[in-house]
Amino acid sequence: QVQLVESGGGLVQPGGSLRLSCAASGFTLDYYAIGWFRQAPGKEREGVSCISNIFGRTGYADSVKGRFTISKDNAKNMVYLQMNSLKPDDTAVYYCAKSRVPTCASAGLATSTYSAWGQGTQVTVSS
Repeated sequence: QVQLVESGGGLVQPGGSLRLSCAASGFTLDYYAIGWFRQAPGKEREGVSCISNIFGRTGYADSVKGRFTISKDNAKNMVYLQMNSLKPDDTAVYYCAKSRVPTCASAGLATSTYSAWGQGTQVTVSS
């Protein structure tokens, strides 16, 4: 069955970096876009970044452009989110998700276009 498992979260000081990983199983990244989302306490889940199936085209929310980088290794069925220059506002539970379609152009960053989710990993940015 489809499964996504996130790892790499933790506590980091403002300005620091973290790298999140998402291990996918039960499907191949060759056919689906993968997104990263986050949800802070009391807020709705929001899209952070997306990476398309084969050519790896990417998309980012304005709030993380220039600071976060999404990448993947299709051979390992792994997706990564490198987060630099972290701010307290980045504090949230981060989720990876499998889209219903192959490309970010189609999937976008709306939660409704994603069909499977991981359990999340906590990222806390605080001094």
